[in-house]
Amino acid sequence: MIQKRTRNIAVMLFCVILYTFCLAGCGQKESVNVRVGSLKGPTSMGILFLMDKAQKGETEESYEFRMAAGADELLPLMAKGELDIALVPANVAALLYQKTEGGVAVIDINTLGVLYMVTGTAEVSSVADLKDRTIYLTGKGTTPEASLRYILETNGLTEADYALEFKSEATEVAAVLAENPDAIGLLPQPFVTAALMQNDELRVVLDMNEEWLRIGNGAEGMVTGVTVVRKDFLEEHPRAVEAFLEEHALSVAAVNENAEAGAALAVQAGIVAKEPIALKAIPQCNIVCVTGQEMKDALSAYLQVLAEFNGELVGGRLPGDDFYYLGGY
Repeated sequence: MIQKRTRNIAVMLFCVILYTFCLAGCGQKESVNVRVGSLKGPTSMGILFLMDKAQKGETEESYEFRMAAGADELLPLMAKGELDIALVPANVAALLYQKTEGGVAVIDINTLGVLYMVTGTAEVSSVADLKDRTIYLTGKGTTPEASLRYILETNGLTEADYALEFKSEATEVAAVLAENPDAIGLLPQPFVTAALMQNDELRVVLDMNEEWLRIGNGAEGMVTGVTVVRKDFLEEHPRAVEAFLEEHALSVAAVNENAEAGAALAVQAGIVAKEPIALKAIPQCNIVCVTGQEMKDALSAYLQVLAEFNGELVGGRLPGDDFYYLGGY
């Protein structure tokens, strides 16, 4: 009897241990904290719903978000491995690829053309009218400057024909326009809408995406922002990157379909000051999540144009095919 009882206890203990291991095995999940950097502007608007879900603990992975005023703040963090994913201007992604010797890959396009030329009283109806003028803008060395210089000089203006004055944030450009009605500023959405709603004397005089397409090169249009990932992170946590892409696509769809909720989140994140401004701006921000071959075709065409204009804008040479993550890593 004692032997039987001992045997039964041993069997029960074995079953308990086996059950515990099964639970551990079945419940095991790659636990990753994904560190995401983005810029204070349209590129961050596409992840607003993702940020909200992550804060509520409703995402597959955990996320740590960092929003910066300029790309120069995010580049060293990516290079040092202190960020895993970053939403940056298109040409900055190419520069980062060169700087890290191919250490990053683009996983999606997050924003298309969002740049507009704004003024109060300046007589501007074409690119030619920008001759002998000072243009205020943000993003020295990034996509806005690159795109603007390409458009100006392809329309026959040399560097001697115009001056660029850089500000650290779009709100500073808007402040210049408010103080001087004759000033001309290059602003992205949603700051265009904010400036126009706060000052009814201001008006949009040029849609830079239309000007880009009018030139006839880069038929895919202007690619404003892209999302890059460190390849080390991608290799170590491929599922986490795929999960981010899925969440990003859902977030983009949500902000485009529910602008009212998106506007509230934009204000909460400090991207836009007031909900009415965000509500009006979101439909004009060209927020997207373009992946795979479509992403590669559009971005490579855009970077090709920039490289032909000035190779230094993309780091001296075009990125290789490994720059484009097409899935299934």
